[in-house]
Amino acid sequence: MAMRTFSRFHRRLGTDAPVPGQARAAAIALGTGALMAIGKTAAAMYTGSASMSAEAVHSWVSTVTEVFLIAAYLAARRPADAGHPLGHGRESYVWSLFASIGMFVVGAQVGIWRGLRQLDLPDATTDYRFGYIVIALSFGLQFVSFMQAIRFVRERAAERDLGVFKHVFDTSDSQLRAVVTGDFIALVGLAVAAMGMALHQITGEVAYDAAGSMLIGMLMGVAGLFLINVNRHYLAGVPLSEERSAAAIKALEAVPLVERVTFFFAEFVGPDRLIVVVRVVIAGEHDQAALSRILHALEMRIMEHKSVARAIVALATPEEMEKVR
Repeated sequence: MAMRTFSRFHRRLGTDAPVPGQARAAAIALGTGALMAIGKTAAAMYTGSASMSAEAVHSWVSTVTEVFLIAAYLAARRPADAGHPLGHGRESYVWSLFASIGMFVVGAQVGIWRGLRQLDLPDATTDYRFGYIVIALSFGLQFVSFMQAIRFVRERAAERDLGVFKHVFDTSDSQLRAVVTGDFIALVGLAVAAMGMALHQITGEVAYDAAGSMLIGMLMGVAGLFLINVNRHYLAGVPLSEERSAAAIKALEAVPLVERVTFFFAEFVGPDRLIVVVRVVIAGEHDQAALSRILHALEMRIMEHKSVARAIVALATPEEMEKVR
């Protein structure tokens, strides 16, 4: 259900978002996640199913994860200041990293441990109907949420002429990647839980229910490791792709007075936020004051792009100018 409120986060947790809008979006996200977790916990206690227990843990982990993601949004939206001239965007990767670690450590460990423990317990098959009802309701809500996620991501991907899944893997928005991944894993986990319970009920073999719990745990572990690795890369610094850098250079060289771009570097400093460093050859003869004004105007023009947090433009070195000539 994270994605149902995700678009609210993107609309309401922007730099100009009103505080009441932030609080309302956060409350809806946490309240919805907690209600689903409570329902699954009740079903797990009633049925004694290991698979349902793993799904309940999954929901509780997702609810706590949303707290970290909200903290990540609030960090990313803080404006730049004297101590942080590039903004606070990288802090969002720290909070997202905490969320990923929680998914890996808690979700994977509990799911696998609960499955292994179930293998040693005597078969005490109960009426699974309540569990099936909870799974069906959760799956329906989660499916609607996931479809909203796909529509939301498709809109963002269209801005960069990318496919939906490529955008999810490539985006610098770690919160977007976390909630889409979480929604997908939630759907798969619900299907696995239902299958494990059904096979246990049909065959009388508790191993199927235990295997469902372990598989849900492994899914959470793999997803957690994937998200940990991505956040690690963005904390260390991820440059703009070669394709997008080439497009940026082409756009800069189309600007009047810019004869050639001799150096271009752009690195993500937060979700969809870049620092751009450029060296250029300016056409014509200009005195120092005129060159200073031209370079400053070029910096301002680059920073008009919504993804650029800071732009630094300098003249090409004499060696670079010689190569151009």
